[in-house]
Amino acid sequence: MSRGRVARRSGPQPALVCGIGVSHPPALRQDDLWRGFFATHYTGVQRALASRLFANSGVVTRHGALNPLVEDVSGWSTERRMRRYLTEALPLGKAAVGDALAAAGLPAAEVGLFAVCSCTGYVTPGLDILLARDLGMPADAQRLFIGHMGCYAALPGLGVVGDFVRSRGRPAALLCLELTSLHVQPPTAEAEQIVAHALFSDAAAAVVVRPSAKGYRLLDVVSVTDATAADQMTWDVTDLGFRMGLSNRVPDVLDAHVGPLVADLLGRHGLALSDVDGWAVHPGGPRILDVIQSRLGLTDDDLAPSRRVLAEHGNCSSPTVLMIVEALRAADREWIVALAFGPGLTLYAALLSRT
Repeated sequence: MSRGRVARRSGPQPALVCGIGVSHPPALRQDDLWRGFFATHYTGVQRALASRLFANSGVVTRHGALNPLVEDVSGWSTERRMRRYLTEALPLGKAAVGDALAAAGLPAAEVGLFAVCSCTGYVTPGLDILLARDLGMPADAQRLFIGHMGCYAALPGLGVVGDFVRSRGRPAALLCLELTSLHVQPPTAEAEQIVAHALFSDAAAAVVVRPSAKGYRLLDVVSVTDATAADQMTWDVTDLGFRMGLSNRVPDVLDAHVGPLVADLLGRHGLALSDVDGWAVHPGGPRILDVIQSRLGLTDDDLAPSRRVLAEHGNCSSPTVLMIVEALRAADREWIVALAFGPGLTLYAALLSRT
């Protein structure tokens, strides 16, 4: 049998999350970003609105591969931003995947599938190819790039690698990497753009899933998309980078769908809300967390990990929910429900159990 291969056993294999790695570019204090850049980026009425939104964002520190206190990218072309994406993304992704492999005790040469999620940059050859090469993954490793799914991408990505592990009996790795600092936009009076500038952050998070090892079993992934709200969250490619569209009605759509979605997920496995001791809720913003907490009847302690990640790291888009899952794994929670939301308007949920 060749190195890195396992004999395929009959029937589906379990999919076990065995290692998570997270990497960040340098930390930036929200107050420093406001005083040193955004307070002058906006003027007049814009500035007053921006001041309130920054103050109420729930973010204390966040991370930026590009620091607006040093480089104002708001006038950069998309081409220039994409060139910088590759420069910054490679070391960040390599660190996250390397740490996840080490945590899982898995040599890179044994990875059977490598999936990458990102909505903030595109290069060809892609990060999946370049990082697989640099990390020493085998030439026959399958690769998948998942683009433009936004903040919820980690959960369908996790579903894909989980299905691969179950069906092939080989390990897989998932990387979510976002560099939102590349997409600072020119000043505008639109509140949705200011909200994006106040919340978003950079990070990479990687997960290794194996068919056998100690870890958290990925039991299920479910989703719902409300196509009638498709225009309420957008991410448009423009000549000046990628531009966020974010309606203030998004929390209302989540409020209508999250209860039935979670009930369906738990009901499939004979569980109730009270059985879940770990909630990884994507912190799209303070109001979104408030809506989810109210609709599901969660306690302040239930949402504390999500609010802590928002305060310490900001909204890092697709890596964020994995960062919260890792905090819950470190706390040895038994049942974890992960929730994330994004364009579509789409809600995703995943159920994990400690083995």
